[in-house]
Amino acid sequence: MRQKILASAVIGLFTFGVVFFGWFGTLNLTLQDEIYQRPGSADGDIKIIAIDEKTLEALGQFETWTREPYAELIDTLNQGENKPRAIGLDILMIQEKGEEDALLTEACREAGNVVLAENLVFSEKIQTKDGRTQVNRLHIDMVEEPFAALSQVVDAGFANTVQDSLDSTVRYTFLEMDGYKSFAVALAEKAGVETDVSQTDNQNGVLIDYVGGAESYETLSMIDVLEGRIPPEAFADSIVLIGAHAAGMGDSYYIPGHEGQQMYGVEIHANVLQGLMEERFLTQAGALANGLCCGLIAFLLVLLCGFLKLAPAILVSAAVPIGQILLCLKLDETGFVINMIALPLAAVLAILWTIGSKYAVEKLQKRKILHAFQKYVAPQVVESLSKDQNFQLRLGGEKRQIAVLFVDIRGFTSMSEILTPEQVVEVLNEYFRIVTDAVFRHGGMIDKFIGDAAMAVFNAPVDCEDYIYRAVCTAQDIAAGSGKLAEDCQKRFGRSVSYGIGVNCGEAVVGNIGSDFRMDYTAIGDTVNTAARLESAAGSGQVYLSKEVCQALQDRISQGHISVEDVGMLELKGKAEPVMVYQLKEVKE
Repeated sequence: MRQKILASAVIGLFTFGVVFFGWFGTLNLTLQDEIYQRPGSADGDIKIIAIDEKTLEALGQFETWTREPYAELIDTLNQGENKPRAIGLDILMIQEKGEEDALLTEACREAGNVVLAENLVFSEKIQTKDGRTQVNRLHIDMVEEPFAALSQVVDAGFANTVQDSLDSTVRYTFLEMDGYKSFAVALAEKAGVETDVSQTDNQNGVLIDYVGGAESYETLSMIDVLEGRIPPEAFADSIVLIGAHAAGMGDSYYIPGHEGQQMYGVEIHANVLQGLMEERFLTQAGALANGLCCGLIAFLLVLLCGFLKLAPAILVSAAVPIGQILLCLKLDETGFVINMIALPLAAVLAILWTIGSKYAVEKLQKRKILHAFQKYVAPQVVESLSKDQNFQLRLGGEKRQIAVLFVDIRGFTSMSEILTPEQVVEVLNEYFRIVTDAVFRHGGMIDKFIGDAAMAVFNAPVDCEDYIYRAVCTAQDIAAGSGKLAEDCQKRFGRSVSYGIGVNCGEAVVGNIGSDFRMDYTAIGDTVNTAARLESAAGSGQVYLSKEVCQALQDRISQGHISVEDVGMLELKGKAEPVMVYQLKEVKE
């Protein structure tokens, strides 16, 4: 549980950081563009008069123009009673150029509906507010306004274009800064539109909700208007924007939702203007509130996935970004924008953590099983188990062909009467060490220790090549080791110990016997019982083999690798018929 909470907290904090600190900003903006920038309908009352290639060919290079063409255009648009509601001239006219400046000034004074562009010059400045020192990167150093005479007869608004630092795309605009109105706001107010900046963020800015790509608005060539090919009545009661619309004029920008497409500045102002007219803007959610909300959702998601199986966890994780998209489409109607990348990333991390944690739990469980088997099984058997992807510890068993070895100490009971408990344990441990080393050396499994006896199984829990021969070799090694132990006991305690060993082979049920709470991996069946009876019948220092063992090893016996002696038919406890028994004399490995 602790690990689940910790993982949930870590991913929750990461998700908060994605929102609050703007990590993966470019990817987030791309997703926001796809969700929020949906095509709309351009307002037919907004018209653009373009300073396009056709106009430049007729009037010459833009840099050589006097103010006369603008004066003539304004006079043309304002002929008669049906004049435009407002005319926005998206051209900076800061410096006086000559006598034609007076023509423009007079034309604007008589029209009374002209708005000109101005430019805010920013710099970074350290400021202290409410006891906190911070860097203001948008400190206004100066304002480049229309020349003095013109400023007195027109309204003006700043036409600065805000390009995103991540990909130079124009998504954002300011509507007001330190008392200065934007070009679009000034134009809207000149046209009699009531503007409301309450939708803006704390910097009086908004995300632009574009109605479409380039040339969405009705765009007419300036020279066509000047030369009368388009009548002034076409602009009656409209809001007219005049601006650059040619590639060489350096006023084109990338826009969201239209990869690789650029839009002229005058068209961007038209989009902002329509947003003001329709009170339709996109406002970015506060980073703190948005981050806390996403972080909490991520925390709960990961915590929930920790208690689910893999398939449901994946479905729940996938539902989160899908639900977010549906929510965003709903929020789009209210102009509210939230972070788009945080929750999908959290969902991916939740899935990865779920997969990883469940894999780790399974690996840990398997490691515990293997660690337990290391107490009973030879290292090479454990290694084989670790490579078996389908191995599971569960109740139940399977029929297997196995070899079973029982060994018991002879003379230990009488010797233990004169030994202290500590000495009894010491002798037993040394004896069982000899048994365990011999069993493991030949790839067998220690099934159990029973008092001063031990049981070993070969060919379980995994297949073991030549397992019957291995069992017989183990019996000989135990006999050899026990001889040394007997000599040591004789020297130390004046009493000697020996052994009796029985080996049998055949079919048995091998598996976990017991309950879910306590189980024992063992072998049961007549094969096991017969091996135990052979061990009981064996005298001190004897290794008894069943007829089945000798038949399985007949080739080695006939070749002299194994030497056995015929004991004869013996009555074994629990067996209805006498059993043919052989005594092992020697194994030449």
